[in-house]
Amino acid sequence: MRNASAGVRDTVRRRYYEPYRRDVRRADVGLLYDPTCARERDLCIRWRRALQARAADWNVRRNYPYLGRSDGLTSYLRKHYGDDMYAGVELEVNQKRVRNGAFPARDRRVITAALLDALASQRAIGPSDAR
Repeated sequence: MRNASAGVRDTVRRRYYEPYRRDVRRADVGLLYDPTCARERDLCIRWRRALQARAADWNVRRNYPYLGRSDGLTSYLRKHYGDDMYAGVELEVNQKRVRNGAFPARDRRVITAALLDALASQRAIGPSDAR
């Protein structure tokens, strides 16, 4: 494709790539975590609720489009520090949310505020009640 004309690349993108991406990526935001880790699971449940409250039109999914327990930095840090010291959560944002090469400030604010809501609700529950 690198050597194809711009017209051919555009046709291939519209005919094959965009429909594929639309069909495969059915979420605006994915929260990736290890479901066997209660702290991670509980945080992501609260974060998802907070995101849905702030952006009702977003499709927010847990452990999508990847599994949060897959091998990577978070799984390494879980093993290294243990569940009592570390909770590893990854945020996956669909590229369709990117506009002109940038992630909109509104979307960043929604995600950040929702995370703060989720963390605040954890503090209100207390560490012993969350388990």
